[in-house]
Amino acid sequence: MTWRSLVTRVRDALRGQRARDKDLRNLVSTLPYEGLGRSKQPNRYFQSNAIKTTKYTLLTFIPMNLYEQFHRLANIYFVGLVILNFFPVVNAFQPEVALIPICVILALTALKDAWEDFRRYQSDRKLNNTPCLIYSRREKLFVERRWKDVKVGDFVRVVCNEIIPADLLLLHTSDPNGVCHLETSNLDGETNLKQRTAVHGVCVTDPAFDPESFNSIVVCEKPNNNLNHFKCYVEKPDKEKVGAGIESLLLRGCTVRNTDHAAGFVVYAGHETKSMLNNNGPRYKRSKLERKLNIDVIFCVILLFAMCLIGSLGHYLWQLSLPGAAPYLVPDSNGNLDSPGLSSFYMFFTMIILLQILIPISLYVSIELVKMGQIFFITNDIDLYDEKTDSQVQCKALNITEDLGQVEYIFSDKTGTLTENKMLFRRCSVMGTEYPHKENAICLADFDELDSEEEIIFNQHQSPQQMSRALHCEDRNPGDTQRQDRRHWSRVAATAQSHVAFSSPLETSVIPDRKLLQQISRIESSSRKTDPYLDFFLALAICNTVVVSMATARRQRASASLHSSQSSSVLDTLTNLVKKSVSLRCIFTSCQSKPKKSSSLSEDSVIEEDNFYSSDKMESTEDISGYRKCSVHALSPSDVSAVTSADLSYEAESPDEAALVYAAKAYGFILLARTPNSVTVRLPSGEELVFEVLDTLTFDSNRKRMSVLVKHPITKEYVLYTKGADYAIMELLGTLYAEHLSGKQKKVATDTQYHVDCYAKDGLRTLCFAKKIVREETYESWLVERQRALAAIDNREELIMETAVRLETNLSLLGATGIEDRLQESVPDTIVALREAGIQVWVLTGDKTETAVNIGYACRLVEEEDLLINMSCKNKLTCTALLDCTLAEVKRYNEDPQNVDTTQNISVVIDGDTLAIALSPDLRDSFIELARRCRSVLCCRVTPLQKSTVVKLVRDKLKVMTLAVGDGANDVNMIQAADVGIGISGQEGMQVPADFSRASRMQFLSETCIKHFVTPLCPLQAVMASDFAISRFKHLRKLLLVHGHWCYTRLANMIIYFFYKNVAYVNLLFWYQFFCGFSGTAMIDYWLMIFFNLFFTSVPPIMFGIMDRDVSAELLLGVPELYRTGQGKGEYNFLTFWISILDAFYQSLVCFFVPYLVYQGSDVDIFTFGTPLNTASLFIILFHLSIEIKAWTVVHWAVMLGSVLLYFVVTLAFSAICVTCNPPSNPYWILQSQMADPVFYLICVLTTVVALLPRCTFHVLKNSIAPSPLIHARHLDQKEASIRDQWIKEWRSMRGGGQVRRSRLSTPPSPTPETPVDIFSDTIGEMTGDDFTLNVISENCGRPVHT
Repeated sequence: MTWRSLVTRVRDALRGQRARDKDLRNLVSTLPYEGLGRSKQPNRYFQSNAIKTTKYTLLTFIPMNLYEQFHRLANIYFVGLVILNFFPVVNAFQPEVALIPICVILALTALKDAWEDFRRYQSDRKLNNTPCLIYSRREKLFVERRWKDVKVGDFVRVVCNEIIPADLLLLHTSDPNGVCHLETSNLDGETNLKQRTAVHGVCVTDPAFDPESFNSIVVCEKPNNNLNHFKCYVEKPDKEKVGAGIESLLLRGCTVRNTDHAAGFVVYAGHETKSMLNNNGPRYKRSKLERKLNIDVIFCVILLFAMCLIGSLGHYLWQLSLPGAAPYLVPDSNGNLDSPGLSSFYMFFTMIILLQILIPISLYVSIELVKMGQIFFITNDIDLYDEKTDSQVQCKALNITEDLGQVEYIFSDKTGTLTENKMLFRRCSVMGTEYPHKENAICLADFDELDSEEEIIFNQHQSPQQMSRALHCEDRNPGDTQRQDRRHWSRVAATAQSHVAFSSPLETSVIPDRKLLQQISRIESSSRKTDPYLDFFLALAICNTVVVSMATARRQRASASLHSSQSSSVLDTLTNLVKKSVSLRCIFTSCQSKPKKSSSLSEDSVIEEDNFYSSDKMESTEDISGYRKCSVHALSPSDVSAVTSADLSYEAESPDEAALVYAAKAYGFILLARTPNSVTVRLPSGEELVFEVLDTLTFDSNRKRMSVLVKHPITKEYVLYTKGADYAIMELLGTLYAEHLSGKQKKVATDTQYHVDCYAKDGLRTLCFAKKIVREETYESWLVERQRALAAIDNREELIMETAVRLETNLSLLGATGIEDRLQESVPDTIVALREAGIQVWVLTGDKTETAVNIGYACRLVEEEDLLINMSCKNKLTCTALLDCTLAEVKRYNEDPQNVDTTQNISVVIDGDTLAIALSPDLRDSFIELARRCRSVLCCRVTPLQKSTVVKLVRDKLKVMTLAVGDGANDVNMIQAADVGIGISGQEGMQVPADFSRASRMQFLSETCIKHFVTPLCPLQAVMASDFAISRFKHLRKLLLVHGHWCYTRLANMIIYFFYKNVAYVNLLFWYQFFCGFSGTAMIDYWLMIFFNLFFTSVPPIMFGIMDRDVSAELLLGVPELYRTGQGKGEYNFLTFWISILDAFYQSLVCFFVPYLVYQGSDVDIFTFGTPLNTASLFIILFHLSIEIKAWTVVHWAVMLGSVLLYFVVTLAFSAICVTCNPPSNPYWILQSQMADPVFYLICVLTTVVALLPRCTFHVLKNSIAPSPLIHARHLDQKEASIRDQWIKEWRSMRGGGQVRRSRLSTPPSPTPETPVDIFSDTIGEMTGDDFTLNVISENCGRPVHT
């Protein structure tokens, strides 16, 4: 390499860094530069699409790995001792021998790191070699290349069900409207489809896309990890600028759905893509146990220095006591001896080298191996596997498994974590009139009954005769017939479509309310074109971003198997039968008093007739990679007219939106098609209206609402439909009781607000709908500002939000809806078990207070007998008084002598505004003190930042182990703030195309995901930020109560044993110094000393840490209180550590002085004395471990016997071949001679018994006089399973636990217009008596409430 080329490289590197650091990037097409070298490429300064997640290369592995390992102070300490041993004046061993331990430890760690990095390399290679289509100017078409060949400025084509290789600016799609549908579950966890639109006016979409005609400049912001924002504009040759945002960006890792093909311009590649910038790899945290371990290592260092100081001082006094120069002291080259002071100074360092194993060098490696074994057992637990999503536990943080056994506070999200995130339409209020949809509730109740009983298994391959008999069963009792039919068809519906994603009848079938249906019929018969009721259902159908597709184009769940075309058609027919039967039977059973007349009613008078066929609009093709692709053609006007409701499938960005669209469909307002510029809705009369979409004001967390501005096809008016949270909509009507509202409007607003409050108390998610007529001149002036905001680069989001707020004013209220988000399976059981385990559970949610309270009752976070304090205030003065008053009453209750040994069950509910005040510096101590005394806390209407602030506050103030669990992007801050973060990946897990076989799915997962350890799953945002990922909330129970307990107790006991083992062994050398003039001599051969820790006694404690089990999983789940043993200080604390150290000192004294007394006065040599001492110490250490092992397995027996066998084989071989390996004293034939002497066996037996007798006696007395709960549990584990289960059942019945039934949403005392919903204290008097007074101040009440 010449100097000129070196300068050129440095110059290019500096230019590249400046180009990458710019806030804006100018990108041009690479087609004119095709075939030229990299130096000629215009976008050469930006990264290629090849990714590299490995840390090392062949050249850098050794130096980088050693650099990382020397970040551990222990490794630096041992290397320093090795270097010190090379100085003859202080060495205690042969320098080569001293190198062995540290080299073995460093080599084992390096091998482990190399294996992990090799796994990452394999994953990178597979991913980089994934095929894709890149446009070639030479061949005039898209050609097959690899992901690693993609560059910024290339044109890439993606087809249906294909993973996007880089961040693409969408320029063209197969859809005439320029729409591309994406599934972004790999990035944000949302499995519903999202629309992306091609940049308008840049490329001609008909008849074909020609990349060579693209001669514009793409100006975009520099890469960042924000998945929801993107700033960009395309500058045409005529200098016209066309703005583009996230709605035109296809992100790497997303999957193309329901779109035949799409083409885009690469703006970010490789590590600069948003998905890669969000991928932080495996997380490394320091566990609480490891922090405690470091403190104990410091104590061992202090102990080591004390022992070395004693040795140095002893050597000084020994030399002073000699009448002359000791014959074993070697003079220097001048024939002079060191002075006693200088010799003792050298002896201090010699003693450090001799006693160095007091610091357990192999402990850190052993801990890593134990944690890897623990992770293996956790990830392979069949009880933590979710068959529906084909997912298991993911362990992303490899070194905090033991923290799972010490959790004291759990912070949980609600939606998607405690609940299913499957939205069911339950009730609605239109123009102040409430429609409870009782028929719909009955069908849902029947489905629940089915789900809990699970008494019939439906076979979807029933014969047509069986199907016919099920449909026509008129000869039975009418009531029984209706009930059994509903239950039968609910089971049919649940089973028949269990493989179809997001479209089971439970979620999509809505039984209309009879009164509301009649109201709609009257309006239709009157031929009125505008009516609030019509507008309400039009708002349900239009005000959303729902994607409309044909039923044949539905995505399938990942676990679905490949079906034949015949079975698919049978399934579609069965689906239609189910929907029709359920709807007809539930409606007419409720409408008619005489069931016999139901058959004579015309079905067309209630709902339109369903056709039992589906028009196939999907083609199947094969792409170059062999994957099946689907082509979903846009519906033509003639197609729309021919479409029936059975042909349609809705997929929305939010499950709420899908539920609302299906509700509108149940009343005849059918969303037929959606394009970027229009929405087609079919009315109950059959008339189809095509609304021109003028603009969509998307939802954001600040406005808490979304709006759609359309042009009415009949009235030609500009109509704004808005939906959002009740408080966000009500404030746009003006003050709720404002004078300017007319009497009718005031009544509608008041009644609707009352209904919304009742819905929230029933645990339903509420939304309000409103409408506004916009004048044409107002719209035109607003449109100018809107376009200016959309084209802006700086402050684009703020400007867009300002334009939305400016239009959303003076709305007319239409109504409200209540949607149920059901609890996940076994959530109440899990929360009760966690509470019995001593864990406080907090729920942090963005829902309304009333909704959160009812969910709290349903999941048993809040019990009926609890005192529920609702803290809601608007100013700091009120909040201060509320906190002080409540805290004073709680303290007074605890200080009352009459309340000794009683527990006051208090739960606190606090909203976001009050929480913001309570978290201020001068109030946070009072808030934490109050929360600490409560059994549960519900924080409502909180932001993601508030969630993380609460977690940090509790963690830092109370010094407790915290765990946060969530499933969405809004939970990331909370998950990262907690000591242990857990992501829920079940419902929103990675979706795999259904037409893949199981082998293909596994290959698909491994090739499209970045694998950092052992799990080949692409994580969600919450999972990406988490330490562990589970698929269901119920898995938290076993993960903590069983695996958490086992991991902590195993590792804690193993660490204590390691300290004991090293101290007991090294003290043998220390006691010998008192008899050898503190000369640093060892009575055991150096090689055998090295082998003792590295081989003879290393494997048993590792197996002890991986496989020991103090209590069975069944008992840990049945008696959650056993988990409390790991909380707080736990088993590994100051007392247990020093007891084990003292025991080690005692056992070393016995192990040394018993052989010493036996051989006292004899002429045995140094190794003859040391060999039985070394052998006895091996038996003592291994038998000590035998006492600590709680559950013996074949592995334990094998490693224990193997260690003893290995010791004798190695020592015998070493004694036979070591003739002059350690001059002047050699251990030749020593063990052979000892084994022929009966005194050797007497020493081993006597020493072992005397050394372990105090520990055995201590365990016997402790377990007999004051047995711990774990001892009781171990005794119970030894009984038969039936006796053990009966004991657990009786014990739980005495405690009032019992089996938690499947909870349904209960209704707390409903509010009335006269009674505010601020305090739920129905049972305060029963619980606390007359002496207890709680003053709760509320802004809404305006006065104290005495209870």
